[in-house]
Amino acid sequence: MHQLPGAAVFAPVDDGSGRVEVVVRRLAEAIALGLIADGDQLPAELELAASLNVSTVTLRAALAALRERGLVETRRGRGGGTFVRGPADPSTTRLRNRLRELSSSELREIGDYRAAIAGAAARLAATRASADQVARLHHVVDRLEAATTVGERRRADGRFHIEVAAAAQSVRLTRAEIDIQSEVGELLWLPYGEAVDPQEVVRSHRQVIDAITARQADRARTLTEEHLDRGTERLMEFHWRLVTQDQREWR
Repeated sequence: MHQLPGAAVFAPVDDGSGRVEVVVRRLAEAIALGLIADGDQLPAELELAASLNVSTVTLRAALAALRERGLVETRRGRGGGTFVRGPADPSTTRLRNRLRELSSSELREIGDYRAAIAGAAARLAATRASADQVARLHHVVDRLEAATTVGERRRADGRFHIEVAAAAQSVRLTRAEIDIQSEVGELLWLPYGEAVDPQEVVRSHRQVIDAITARQADRARTLTEEHLDRGTERLMEFHWRLVTQDQREWR
């Protein structure tokens, strides 16, 4: 159970104030990343509250907030329950504005953190991944290769990194990767100039899978870090272009 992404999604929330907000963020992230798919039914309230280690009052408040955001719907009667409604893909304009708001140093720090988390996960996955987990990695990359929209590619790419963390059999690394993908996953596939080459990403991911399968821990980590560094450089270049364009328009 604990090696699966679902274990991180439904793991107990941290103690402290703001539990409603924590539950809302946790479930909203999972829905946005496709870890809980459009149309999926959430566990019954008592079961979900127990998994998250919150009261049913807290859970119901969180579900009400998610309903207001259009991320879940509740159906009554036989076969009823709470069902997921996948969000629409964000607009390119909104994503460009988000990228403008981040500084170059923030983007570099985010990139360093991504490489540290994903690199460690890949190294551990090479020593711990089961045959079933490697098969899941191949399945996710097959989905990425077959995807026809940017949204589908983004979700499959994010799911790959989350599945690598799950293959490391670490709930903490999986949660960290989920948080990273929620923060910048949409930006990574933001097109500009020459859009991201999906086949290059597929090739890179398959190389990581091969290293994990061969139990080559250092190679798995190096390949992962190099891939993520390229993505960070791309984001920083696009950020620079946007800022430069804004400066020209203000003159």
